[in-house]
Formats: sequence, C-alpha cells, structure tokens
Amino acid sequence: MSTSELPEVARIARDLIRIDTTNWGGGRSKGEREAAEYVGAHLESLGLAPEYYEPIERRTNVMARVPGRDATKPALVLHGHLDVVPAVAEDWSVDPFAGVIRDGMLWGRGAVDMKNMDAMILSAMGDILRAGERPERDLVLAFFADEENGGVEGSQLVVRDRPEWFAGATEAISEVGGYSIPVGDRSAYLLQVGEKALMWVTLVARGRAGHGSRVHPDNAITRLAAAVARLGSTAWPVEMTETTEKLLAGIAEISGMDPASDPDALAAATGPAAAFVASTFRTITNPTGLTAGYKHNVIPDAAEATVDIRVLPGAEDAVLAEVQRIVGDDIEIRMFHRDIGLEIPFSGGLVDAMVAALGAHDPGVPVLPYLLGAGTDNKALAGLGIDGYGFAPLKLPADLDFTGMFHGVDERVPLDALDFGVRVLRDLIRTY
Repeated sequence: MSTSELPEVARIARDLIRIDTTNWGGGRSKGEREAAEYVGAHLESLGLAPEYYEPIERRTNVMARVPGRDATKPALVLHGHLDVVPAVAEDWSVDPFAGVIRDGMLWGRGAVDMKNMDAMILSAMGDILRAGERPERDLVLAFFADEENGGVEGSQLVVRDRPEWFAGATEAISEVGGYSIPVGDRSAYLLQVGEKALMWVTLVARGRAGHGSRVHPDNAITRLAAAVARLGSTAWPVEMTETTEKLLAGIAEISGMDPASDPDALAAATGPAAAFVASTFRTITNPTGLTAGYKHNVIPDAAEATVDIRVLPGAEDAVLAEVQRIVGDDIEIRMFHRDIGLEIPFSGGLVDAMVAALGAHDPGVPVLPYLLGAGTDNKALAGLGIDGYGFAPLKLPADLDFTGMFHGVDERVPLDALDFGVRVLRDLIRTY
C-alpha cells in the first residue's frame, strides 16, 4: 500500500513510530521533543494553538484546547503519551522503528502502546474541525512525556506546574480500554474504569565480600536469588472489587459459563486476553532485573533486584508487609516509585456515551468494565479531581494477542481497527 493510499490515522501513527521515543527510565530518554513538535505541527494545521511545557530538557509535553459548542458543560481531556519502552531490534521480525505496513497491519514500537491512540485522537479531531464542526464541549488534547517511567518527568510535572491546562475538566479518556476481546465464541469490549496501584521496589541483599574459590556461606547473591525466587513464584490470592465482579459476571453471561466458576476459568474464556484479565483480580509481583558482582572470582558484598508490584487500590501497605515477610527480614526493600490506584463507577454520562459509540459501529456486542492491571497518566490527572477512563476503541481479530503486545515483541495493530477507532472517537466527540 502506497503512502498516498494510507488513511490519515495510519500515516500519523506510522510517522510517530518512526520517531524513536525510547524511554529507558531514570531520566534517560530520546525523541520526545521531536514527537511533541510533530504533534504540535499537526494541531497547528487544524487551526489550534498548541502550548508546550518542557520542565526538564527534551522531556516535552504539548497541549491544545478545542472550544466546544456548549461552554456550560465540563471539559473533557483526551490524552496520550509519546514515549515508548525500549525495543531490542534483534528480537523483532521488522525494524521496530520503521513503521512497517504488512499483512494489513502497522508494525512497530508504539503501534499498541500508544501511538495508535495518539493518532486516532489527532485524526478524529481533524475530521471534525476540517468539516467546520465543533465538539459538543471543550476538549483538552494533551500528549505527555515519560509515561513509561510513571510520568514522574511528564504528566506529574504538568499537573503540578500547568494545572490551568485542564481548567474546567472533570473527565478524561486515554489508553488501554475500548478494544474487543474474544469471550468464548463471541466477543466483548473492555472499558477501563480503574487501575491498580503500583510500587516499583528494589530488593537489596547484603553479605561479605570474598574470593570466589572459597567456602563462603555469607553470599549476597545466593541470599537475593532465594528471595527473588520465593517472591516471583508466589501465587497471590484472588481479591475481587466491584469492577472485577461485574467483569467476571459479564464473561460468564456471554460465554454461558456458571457465574460461580473459578475466576481463572472465566478469564480463560477470553482466549489470548486470559493472562491480561487474570491479572486484574490479584496482586502481581514480577521480578524484572538483577544487578550484582563485577568479576568472576569476586563474591560481592551486595546484590539487588528490581520488582514490579501491582496491587488493588487500597491494598498497598498490606501487600508491602507481605512482600517483606516473603523475602525475609534480611532483605532490604527500597521504594523506587509508588503511585495510587483508581476505581470509578461503570456509570454516568460519559460511560453511556462510550458504550453507545461502540454500539453504533459494532451493534449488539457487550461492553464490560475492567480494572487495568497496569497504569496510565490518568493517575496524575486524578490529582486534579479528573476521573479517567481507558477508551482507545479498536475492533480486533479474535486470534490477535493484542494485550500480549503491550511492551512485547512485534507490536502491531490492524489498519481497519485504527479506522474503526477514529469513527468511534469522532462520534463520541460530536455527541458527548
């Protein structure tokens, strides 16, 4: 397919993928200024006046406000992030930053998380403004840096230093929701109404340094490895919230299963999305990194491991205490980053409007609430009293492991799903 034949949304998403915005965390990133300038130029082409905020050099955020028809209604925020996690090119079947079009799909880092949604927002907004129309209410279009590092150098600083960007806004929509999943031989859409709390911790084990050839029982690496193995293999119990209860009841109804079935059995009915769904109703403690030693024949006096902990809102302190029990009192737990959890009702005017917009383009398919196991920039906006939802609408093939591609290899999104998302967002913007 030639460039001229690509829908606008695919061209924008491809262009953004080709801007390498890798975020390694800890203040190390690239390309966010260039991506923000690309977005800003597109906003200017629509007659909008983008504002930039760069609290840290090259960590650029951009926003534009679109006046609505009814100034009495609260503003709605549509937001996305421009950074992506690293991609090891050797692991991919395509160049992760080439924006390859193949098999009816757009491939590349960010095709799923979340340059697809960035492009859908820009394209839907362009369709409306170029037609001489206006949204129903004021819209705040915001694109953040550093989301993949918890937003500490992105949305959190924007909310702190530029709260006026969001004046009058009470609700927001962003990533990780609104997409279809298989449920048995049928399908459903997931609408995100909450997020787990997160805690990124470092486990530190200490021992005695020595020669690698000696009998040495006080080995920090051995101590740490045992603690990591215990924590990583812990099977955390199922803990339900109002949202997850509604999700599982909906899965049971659609699939014809007994609502009293084991939650993991109900999650299994969602096929490729099963692991993603199962993560929403239990604590997750995944070791993600190990650091120790500097030479083959030297036993170091310390060893460290990073762990990504995701817990249901309100359970943070209890889980942290249990983690300490699991790893042992001789392991120090250092908090690297901690952020809140969210859960809001699956009801209200915006929820009704999102459900209706999906129903207009895929009639008869149920929409279920769910609690995201990860996190988004909605956490930062919550500090301004803004309720955030995950709604990046995509109608997906049942056999596509879409949720597995978040931070995975060979990220890709169907071109027709991008077009679907633009049409749904366009209808939502026009009517809500």
